[in-house]
Amino acid sequence: MMTNESPTQNVPDQLPAANGLAIVRVTIGAMLVCVFFENLGKGLYTASGYAGLINGYIKTSHSPAAWKAVMALAASHAAMAAPMQALTEISLGILLIVGLLTRPAAFVAFLYLGSLWISEWGTAWIWELLVPVLASLGLAVGRAGRAWGLDALLARRSPSSPWW
Repeated sequence: MMTNESPTQNVPDQLPAANGLAIVRVTIGAMLVCVFFENLGKGLYTASGYAGLINGYIKTSHSPAAWKAVMALAASHAAMAAPMQALTEISLGILLIVGLLTRPAAFVAFLYLGSLWISEWGTAWIWELLVPVLASLGLAVGRAGRAWGLDALLARRSPSSPWW
C-alpha cells in the first residue's frame, strides 16, 4: 500500500539523530569562535601576522604547488585576506552555534576547513582538521539546524526550503 508520507516521518530514531547533529553543529561552531579569538590574540588578523602564518605554511607544508600558489596570492594580499578570514571564522561559528542558515554555513565551513587542511598537509596530524571538515559536510547534508537551532523556526514556515 502506498502512502504520501515521507520516509523520515514516524521514524522513532529521528529526534535522537537530530540532537546528535545539533551537538556536532554547536561543537564545530564553538571551535570556530574559539579559533577566531585565539587568532585575534596572536595578531594573525593583521597583515603581517597573516602573511607570516601563510608564508610559514608555504615553506613547511606538503601542499600541492598549485595550492601553494593560491596561498602565496593570499599572503601577498594579507591586508584584505586577514580580515576576510576573521569575518569568515566568527560568522560561521555564530551561525552554527545558533543554528541559523545551517546548511549553507556548514557547507562553507566544509570548504573553508578543507582549504586549511590542505594548507597544513605535512605540518599537523592528518586527522586534526579532517574530522571537522567531514563533520561540517555531514551537518550540511543532515539539516543540523532543525534541532536546537533557529532553522527549526524557519522550517515551520517553509519546511521544504533547502536553506535549513
